[in-house]
Parts: sequence; C-alpha cells; structure tokens
Amino acid sequence: MEAVNNKLNTYMESWLGPRDQRATGWLLLDNYTPTFALTVMYLLIVWMGPKYMQHRQPYSCRGFMVLYNLGLTLLSLYMFYELVTAAWSGGYNWYCQDIRGAPQADNKVALWWYYFSKLIEFMDTFFFILRKNNHQITFLHVYHHVSMLNIWWFVMNWIPSGHTFYGAAINCFVHVVMYSYYGLSAIPGLRPYLWWKRYITQLQLVQFFSTIFHTWCATAWPCGFPIRWLYFLISYMLTLILLFSNFYIQSFACIQSYILLVDIGSHGYCVK
Repeated sequence: MEAVNNKLNTYMESWLGPRDQRATGWLLLDNYTPTFALTVMYLLIVWMGPKYMQHRQPYSCRGFMVLYNLGLTLLSLYMFYELVTAAWSGGYNWYCQDIRGAPQADNKVALWWYYFSKLIEFMDTFFFILRKNNHQITFLHVYHHVSMLNIWWFVMNWIPSGHTFYGAAINCFVHVVMYSYYGLSAIPGLRPYLWWKRYITQLQLVQFFSTIFHTWCATAWPCGFPIRWLYFLISYMLTLILLFSNFYIQSFACIQSYILLVDIGSHGYCVK
C-alpha cells in the first residue's frame, strides 16, 4: 500500500505541482487513498442501503438526528468564528490573498475540521436510508457530498490558506442556518414554527454567486494565488448553481401560484 501511495503522490505532484507542507502529518491528509476509499464505501452504501431497507421498517432516528444536527451546527459555528477572526486579525485581503501572504491569518486547525466535517456529513445520507426517505437521495445530494470531501482533500494539500478561506467561511455560516433547521425539524412540535426552510436554498445560491464573485476578483487583481485553482472553483460553483437552482424551482417556486406540491419520484408538479 505504501508503494501505491508513493506512486499516486508522485503522479499528483507532477500534475498539480509540489504539495503544501503545512498539511503534512494531519489525519487523512498525507495520502489520497483513505479519502478515496471512504468515498467508494459511501457510494456503495448509497447503492446497497435502500436495497437492504426495502423490506424493513424505517427507523425513527429522531434522538440521534437532533444530537447530530446540533453537533454540526456547533461545529460549523466554531469553524466560522475561527476562520473569520483569523482573516480579520491577520490582514486578509478580500480581493485576492496569496496562500503565503498573510501567515498570521493561517488557521490549519479550522480548515482541517472543515475538511473532516465533509466526511461527518455523509451521515445526512445514512439517515435518509435508515428512515427510507430515498427520494431525498438525489444526484445533487450525492454529487455535493462526494465532491466536497474529495475537493477539500486536494485543497488542504495544495492551497490550505489564502483565498481559500472565504468559501469555507461562508459555507460554515450557511451550515449553521441549515443544520439548526434540520435539528429543530426533527422535533415534531417545533415544525410549525420553522419558517425559513425555503430560504436555505436561496442562501445557498447567494453563497455560490458570492464565491464566484470573490474568486473572479482574484483573477482580475491577481496576487499570486494559483490561477488554475481559481478557474476550477468558478467551474465547480457553476455546477452547484445549476443543480441547486433546478432543485429550488422544482421544490419551491410553484408555491407562489399553488398551495400544494406533490412529488412523483424525482419530479414534481403542483395542484391547486
């Protein structure tokens, strides 16, 4: 396995350039193999889990879901605070920040937790499977979870600082809003008071557009941050805008004209 890891690391460095040594020794970051293996395991569970649950009663998971979502809310709040305060006190340049231009704003611990949180968030899908909410395991859902974990392994190994901070920080803020809603919605008595569900997707879209603008600034006023990563981030954000916009239109836009949304498989239509 060590020989495979060394060969894979050599290949990736020949393609992406030398790795940033600040991530050396951190859990799961030295080699790509564990992240890839965990991704394959996740996809196998996505495929096999619904088949396993097909003839079984769904599990409630209510208590676990409350604790899980509360934990992710607190973790996201911690990461948001750490990233924002590090950037604010460290002289972070919001137009373009090189990966070594503001060492005092470097916060590897918060960024590592951000990467690791993407692994924890696989539990979102596992709860869907155990509760037999298979209609929620969409292409968007799986694509988002798989891509974020894998992308952030590369981010932590090549660009774990600088312009990277913004996307992670704003995503943590969105997750504070999102996971607090999920946690509270697991308590039936609170559901009538949770009015902000539809605004979560709107907030996510604002996040994607603002990240594109922030990334574009670094291409318009370059500071030495690797340009290929900026173009990749813009491209990735565009895929999320497309997928989340489609989800929003199917799920919420018709509420303005109709009062009931009826789901049929992965599609939906509205009736008066």
